Amino acid sequence: MSESAQAPPAPPASRPEVPEAALRRLEWTVVRRLDGLLHGDYRTLFRGGGIDLADLREYQHHDDVRHIDWNVTARLQTPYVREYTEDRELNAWFLLDVSPSVRFGSAQLEKVNVASEFVTVLAHLLSRRGNRVGALFYGDRLDTVIPPRNGRRHVLHVLHRMRNAPPPQPAAQTDLNAFLQSALPLLRRRSLVFVVSDFISAPGWADTLARLARRHDVVAVRLYDPLEMELPDLGLVVMQDAETGEQLFVDTHDRRFRKRFAAAAERREAELRAAFQRAGIDALELATDDDLLDAMLRFVDLRRQRSRLRSGGALPQHLGRGNAGLPRVSSTPAPGRPVAARPWGPSAGRSAP
Repeated sequence: MSESAQAPPAPPASRPEVPEAALRRLEWTVVRRLDGLLHGDYRTLFRGGGIDLADLREYQHHDDVRHIDWNVTARLQTPYVREYTEDRELNAWFLLDVSPSVRFGSAQLEKVNVASEFVTVLAHLLSRRGNRVGALFYGDRLDTVIPPRNGRRHVLHVLHRMRNAPPPQPAAQTDLNAFLQSALPLLRRRSLVFVVSDFISAPGWADTLARLARRHDVVAVRLYDPLEMELPDLGLVVMQDAETGEQLFVDTHDRRFRKRFAAAAERREAELRAAFQRAGIDALELATDDDLLDAMLRFVDLRRQRSRLRSGGALPQHLGRGNAGLPRVSSTPAPGRPVAARPWGPSAGRSAP
């Protein structure tokens, strides 16, 4: 009796990178290089609050009106603000949007992968200086709260929870307003808050973001994919909304359709920037094709600009007068990229099968 031929063994499936290995890789590829470029000086990036009066100076645009000393202002007939000795330790919170639209990417990485690495690097930089880091996760609701702590094991815990957050079922559009409303009572102490999202949401979140910024130092980290900004000519494709599951059959060969798509992207980009400007917060772009070190250097530049403004310095000339209140997103772009922030399209979160 002839023996049946046996199939060759299947190649081992690639395993997802464990959090410890991911953190070690980021330490070698990003953190060490960042330390070398900044010479270890992170004092202007992470500034804590304080209660001890250090000095008085004249009021400058962008100053917090809550720090105005009204007695001195009335006596000198010129607005003056108080400056306080800062506490070196602070609380940092990451408000993480892990809704279905964040799980989109047109190349090797999805937006959620880029966000997890950015959050890991920042959490590591913060916690190794004694600061405490916490996280809030939003899928279709606020489903996970990680209280602020410090240390390497805590950073690994945040990374593990972010990489293993269960994907919510497509049902309804993301509601960032509900997420921010739920976060407000949880952030009791003045903190450094990173809102990490693609900001593809039902309207109404801008006012709540402004409320959050009145008490906390808020940085918006906007995730996007190049395919969300401009459609290539792919012919007839089926696009599916990752949030609702709705499908559309579109002809991307139609030049007029692509122009309407780009025009809608421009409008949404302008609305998003206006919302950040009204809230008075910093904003950083993070694309799926970004180099993480370049993104961190843009963040460093953003925070240093904010530090100069707080200390009464002038707005840098390359930002222009028209951008008062909000440093330019991606003010230090990677080589070969335009200075202006690139638009993002109305079909963000949709993917072709």
